[in-house]
Amino acid sequence: MTFDLTTIRVFAHLLGVTVWIGGQIVLVALLPVLRGLGEDAPRLAARRFGALAWPFFALVVVTGVWNLLEIDVADRSVGYHATLGIKLLLVALSGVAAFVHGMTATPLTRAVTGAAGLVAALGAMVCGVMMVT
Repeated sequence: MTFDLTTIRVFAHLLGVTVWIGGQIVLVALLPVLRGLGEDAPRLAARRFGALAWPFFALVVVTGVWNLLEIDVADRSVGYHATLGIKLLLVALSGVAAFVHGMTATPLTRAVTGAAGLVAALGAMVCGVMMVT
């Protein structure tokens, strides 16, 4: 075992995924408490989380591309390609849903896009695990 560029690349990818997904889960868990602190508390917490989360989402995308450049994708199975396609779609859906979630003022739209973004991110993570096992 060596500490090398591969270690850094995979670590950075997993760190980005951890912040993006874990942060969303923590915010959902804290939402009842935040609502009790005042009308603006959930929005302010979400805005602060977004300032942290979006750079980590970018890290996920950049290291994801880097991961693909490090393997011979052409040598992979049809199942791998299908899983990769689904994963890329879910990553895009997660990002778009989170963006819409942050831009809307409608409670129903916020609820739907927040849930869709988290479910899509978790699905992308499952696909990522499937691709390496």
